[in-house]
Amino acid sequence: MIGQVTAAVIGTIGFSILYSVPKGYYPYCGFIGGAGWLIYCLLFPACSAPEATLFAAAAVVILSRFFAVRKRCPVTIFLISGIIPLVPGGGVYWTAYYIVMGEMELASETGFMALKVAVAIVLAIVFIFQLPQKLFRKQEK
Repeated sequence: MIGQVTAAVIGTIGFSILYSVPKGYYPYCGFIGGAGWLIYCLLFPACSAPEATLFAAAAVVILSRFFAVRKRCPVTIFLISGIIPLVPGGGVYWTAYYIVMGEMELASETGFMALKVAVAIVLAIVFIFQLPQKLFRKQEK
């Protein structure tokens, strides 16, 4: 699991570079992507992939909003790169592969799972963005 989380951190930083995120935000982006993948890995044995993705994506959005407030920058800087490890790219690839190979049953199975994971990510983003901004601000003494 440590190797997977490390790969998620490195991959997230890589996408941060690709998306031209300012260099000072790379560690935060990597932390967010790694934390999301860690939560997914911890939850996946106990529940389905869409459920684990929902909670992991919710954590990514919460952390993204938290760091966006702390660093006074747009939340998309952290959210777009941080969500990358959870995106069901492999499921989409295998769906296309099975379609080309004529395995329609496997294609529909993997395609539907990829769709459920993508919907879980969207729902997490929508639900967490409904929380008031004041929850993410520093509490003054």
